[in-house]
Amino acid sequence: MNPRIYVLTLVTFAFGSGAFIFAGMLETLAHDLGVTTAVAGQLQTAFVLTSALLGPVAAWLFGQVDRKFMVIAGLSTGLVLHIACAFTPNFGALLVLRALAGLAGAMSGPAASVAAASLAAPERRGSAIAMVSGGMTLAFVVGIPLGSLVGAMFGWRATFLLAAAMSAIPLIAVIFFLPRVPAPPKREGGLQDLNLKTVWPYYLTTFLTFAANMTLNLYIAPIVRVGAGVTGAGVGAFQAMIGIGSIAGLTLGARAADREAGRGWILQGFAIQATAMSVHFAATHHVLPAGWPSAVLVATGIFLAATALFSITPVIQSRLIQATSGAPVALALNGSVISMGQALGSAVGGAALAAYGVPAIPGAALALSLTALTTLAFLFPQQPARAHVAD
Repeated sequence: MNPRIYVLTLVTFAFGSGAFIFAGMLETLAHDLGVTTAVAGQLQTAFVLTSALLGPVAAWLFGQVDRKFMVIAGLSTGLVLHIACAFTPNFGALLVLRALAGLAGAMSGPAASVAAASLAAPERRGSAIAMVSGGMTLAFVVGIPLGSLVGAMFGWRATFLLAAAMSAIPLIAVIFFLPRVPAPPKREGGLQDLNLKTVWPYYLTTFLTFAANMTLNLYIAPIVRVGAGVTGAGVGAFQAMIGIGSIAGLTLGARAADREAGRGWILQGFAIQATAMSVHFAATHHVLPAGWPSAVLVATGIFLAATALFSITPVIQSRLIQATSGAPVALALNGSVISMGQALGSAVGGAALAAYGVPAIPGAALALSLTALTTLAFLFPQQPARAHVAD
């Protein structure tokens, strides 16, 4: 593996940590700012919606800009906005800042994926993409749990300062160690070269995957509180289970991407995700005694959900790059679809919480998982599409 891929892994680590750094402190943040937990959860909705809307626009405007410069711009923007979030005076201002922070991911996320694909040998492309996605795994293993610990010790505002520091580290690494990575030729970067008939099933899969997962994932603090009876810094230990599950998922997903796995792999992932949501539903309804039995049940649900999510993602990304030759707009659209899925999930989870309480959150996530499983059984293509190469 090209060692510079690890630099790009730090980039996704920074954005993954920054995106969810406050999740473990969501209830405390809501109390301090005078809003409900369901309303506070819309901080993530604002973040991902902005990313979804601006991702394709940024790819079109900056499609011919060197990928290294795009990553630097995104990291720098994120660093400044995280610092601003730490000192925001009220919820309204924080909501606006989080919406603007979505721009950072929209600018550099697709650029990091294209750079990884460009730096890797063709036969290792799936593994390279999985490695960059592994930055998100590292975020859940280290960054986000550390945010919960720092937040429990110093308050939720400190979590955003931690996120700023996490952006500064890869920013320095990218400046000094990542080579320039030219964008693909212009003919590969525009909408006119994007065959939507070929790639839309991949976008649909991405959307449904993240919608089902994020319905529960953003509200991990109340899920852990009700299901396992754990609050504060202890939530970080459960968040780390996301990272452990991600390692398992990415290991499996990378191998699946390299061997061009198809519909069966995707459906298997959604079946595991539905199982995970069923486990959470049981935990929040206290089917096991309080204490370690309930804690183990919640941890198992978290692990299974993360394994499912991260085993699907490399397969979809690899197929998109094959079908589009890594066209910036195609990758940006996939990032937008991820964000739209996250937005739907966070909104559905918030609505379920507001209407019926914490136990309704995994019920809503289970419904989305089963809908995805049924839909993709008919719509996901078995064979990968190939990009047309002009003579």
